[in-house]
Amino acid sequence: MQSLRLCASAVKVDNRATHRVAQAAAPVPSAPSPGEESTMKRIEHGLETMMFNSRWLLAPIYVGLVVSILVLLVKFVQEFFHMLGHIFSASESEVILAVLTLVDLSLVGNLLLIVIFSGYENFVSKIHTENHEDRPDWMGKVDFSGLKLKLVASIVAISGIELLKAFVNIAAYTNTELAWKVGIHAVLVVSGVLLAWMDRIAAATKH
Repeated sequence: MQSLRLCASAVKVDNRATHRVAQAAAPVPSAPSPGEESTMKRIEHGLETMMFNSRWLLAPIYVGLVVSILVLLVKFVQEFFHMLGHIFSASESEVILAVLTLVDLSLVGNLLLIVIFSGYENFVSKIHTENHEDRPDWMGKVDFSGLKLKLVASIVAISGIELLKAFVNIAAYTNTELAWKVGIHAVLVVSGVLLAWMDRIAAATKH
């Protein structure tokens, strides 16, 4: 009985020794050489630089929006002189509609400026005009959350002007068209309120 135990113990010792020898014989993963590590670092740095500089791909888009403001200006001047040409023959409602159209164009221009300034500063590069006396107070202070709220507020204002134009000239619209205009405006207002509420909750959770 004792000899069996001794044999079993010897087998266990032999198995352990064999396992240790196998572990010692197993290939140990070699650490990357300094040259390989340097190459990986260069590749990583190159990718990061490329991704960081890719923000400049947005710059032509903002330049295009600046050109869009010029197009709005041309349309504004056209509408303005058209209104002046009919100022004595036009009815009160027609004058109000013409003025509301000019207000609508100005609101769209303001919306474009907000997108250009805030979008460029948030996603491309800083506009270094800190010491300029005409620099708007909100420039550099509007983050992405504030940009969303300003955009929605501008869109709601534009929608409100369009709705007011429809009510001034209500005879030119069917009930279905008026219902659609009111419904779309209501959806925009609710969307703005929900966005402001979500941003308020997000700000509260940060504190």
